[in-house]
Amino acid sequence: MTRAAKIPVENLTREQAATELARLAKEIAHHDELYYRKSAPEISDAEYDALRRRNEAIEKRYPDLVRADSPSKRVGAKPESGFAEVRHAVPMLSLNNAFTREDVLDFAQRIRRFLGLKESEAIELTAEPKIDGLSASLRYEKGKFVQGATRGDGTTGEDVTENLHRVRDVPHHLDGRDIPDVVEVRGEVYMARSDFAALNKQREKEELPVYANPRNSASGSLRQIDPNVTAERKLRFFAYAWGEISEAAGDSYWHFLQRLKHWGFNVNPRAKLCKGPEAALEFYEEMAGERAKLDYDIDGVVYKVNRLDWQQRLGMVSRAPRWAVAHKFPAEQAQTVLEKITIQVGRTGTLTPVANLTPVTVGGVVVARATLHNEDYIAEKDIREGDTVVIQRAGDVIPQVLEVVKAKRPKSAKAYRPPEECPCPLKTPTAREPGEAARRCTGALACPFQRFERVRHFASRDAFDIEGLGHVHIEKFREEGLIDTPADVFRLHRHKKKLMEREGWGEQSVANLLAAIEARRTIALDKFIYALGIRQVGQATARLLAKHYRSLDKWRAAMEAAQKERKKNPDEMKKAELVGPHYAELRSIEQIGFGVADEIVEFFGEKHNLKALDDLAGEVTVEDFSAPAAKASAISGKTIVFTGTLTAMGRNEAKARAEALGATVASSVSKKTDIVVVGADAGSKAKKAEELGIEMIDEDAWMKIAAAS
Repeated sequence: MTRAAKIPVENLTREQAATELARLAKEIAHHDELYYRKSAPEISDAEYDALRRRNEAIEKRYPDLVRADSPSKRVGAKPESGFAEVRHAVPMLSLNNAFTREDVLDFAQRIRRFLGLKESEAIELTAEPKIDGLSASLRYEKGKFVQGATRGDGTTGEDVTENLHRVRDVPHHLDGRDIPDVVEVRGEVYMARSDFAALNKQREKEELPVYANPRNSASGSLRQIDPNVTAERKLRFFAYAWGEISEAAGDSYWHFLQRLKHWGFNVNPRAKLCKGPEAALEFYEEMAGERAKLDYDIDGVVYKVNRLDWQQRLGMVSRAPRWAVAHKFPAEQAQTVLEKITIQVGRTGTLTPVANLTPVTVGGVVVARATLHNEDYIAEKDIREGDTVVIQRAGDVIPQVLEVVKAKRPKSAKAYRPPEECPCPLKTPTAREPGEAARRCTGALACPFQRFERVRHFASRDAFDIEGLGHVHIEKFREEGLIDTPADVFRLHRHKKKLMEREGWGEQSVANLLAAIEARRTIALDKFIYALGIRQVGQATARLLAKHYRSLDKWRAAMEAAQKERKKNPDEMKKAELVGPHYAELRSIEQIGFGVADEIVEFFGEKHNLKALDDLAGEVTVEDFSAPAAKASAISGKTIVFTGTLTAMGRNEAKARAEALGATVASSVSKKTDIVVVGADAGSKAKKAEELGIEMIDEDAWMKIAAAS
């Protein structure tokens, strides 16, 4: 986190504000990706809302600094590639949030001012429980359901028509006579709490990982490639809005809800027509009190202006309508005793402290463990074993310790001391790098905890994607001595008899698992690199490495050479070429900085990792990287570096165009660079290109190349 992140908005300088907006755009996009695409949020709704409010406040103070990728200009995240894309005829926008009574009253006053209404004129509002599910749009033509889509980024969603056909509350044909020729009915796909509990009970029985909450379960179930899986999950649908419609929806929103019911949709039975904001607030308090009794999760109440002509006049602002607001419930909290602080070790060696609690019910869920994030978090809040603590289910998902009730602290409570040794049997030392919040185990693949987590990562969807080999199975296989390293996965067939003797397993289930493993013996280079679990090497970086080095042998040889160079020059950080040519080549790859480069070469400096690579080489085939066929051009096969400011074409567009023409784009100049495109105010890269005698062209010459057909 940057220093600017801790400064109140009103105290930010212009430069700090620009830095903060860049950080917030990146962080919010990351959380949008986790929530909308992965169905795996890692922060609470309240924390997410706080990020958005800070972004909006900074933009309001410095409107000229609003970024092209600002969160205020988008909704959700772009759709996954597993489904066809659907462009919404009418965008599926988000809602602004209200958190207090004053926020709701301000919402009503803004409407009054915008419409020029007298104080005596009532503003009728509808109030509906805000379902915590997955937004979807259903398109009907002549009353027949023809297409269903997720919200996606608000403009483009995923085509999940076949899956929505399996949702019990989605009519295949609309009833009644007043059916528009075209109507898109929008609403929320959700899973009832009772169905969610039954699903998790079945998954536990099958030794599969359980889902965190009904929202994640509904999202994952709707986006299954096999629609039959969706059908088994018992999803439901509440309708509440329209998108494209070939005729007027009616005079009022309340009237439209009645039309939806008449057509055969389920509309939330708790929806209420309120005579003004005070009545709406009374409904909010009523729903807050009954929240735990409902068979579905809600996270607030949505208020909408009832008159549709007023809605039309009010229109939209940024990514949300002016005529609606979501009044969010505060996160649910409870007090309990922190009995013990234990440590979890992740695949990259990160030590995460965990609070083991006296079990307590929060929001209808029994919580016995909560994250403590890192040792700084513990020190800042002075959290100790034996303390009475306030816990919160962040986003109603991830329990976390908010604060200590100091008045209830026992006299024997001692300040927390971070572990100097890993809790694994090897007791390997721990270390904390300067500038990092996390403490890490230095044992790498020698640490059994890290080996287990790396095997989990190795088999995960974005890596080797071995169907049926979830973390529960991996943990059981490890306990039984069947799996210890990634290569052991491909030797499970040697234990077929032992697998079949396991409780709940039979010949067919074992055959299915072994077949899924065999199907993954050949893998693309970028997926293989990602599967190794190197710190800071995500999917995008793995693809950059694969694209640059092309084969596993070339990449490995270059990394081992770079590691030796780095070992000889551990303190040289100013210029990569001073470390050595192989390290400099690694650093020249676009988006790979010193930190990432060091993580990669350090991986190749660990003998256990090299042994694991050798072991894997005997079990799998790694395909050479094959880029999509690029257009033949004057720069095909050449390495290009852009420096300075380009005025006719943005830097990202220029890079994309160069790659489309068959070139490789690098971030720094080296002897392997063929062309340097020099824009305005070019700096050291141009000077270095001149020193090395590399061809340099100006922006006009580049534009002629870029325009080549």
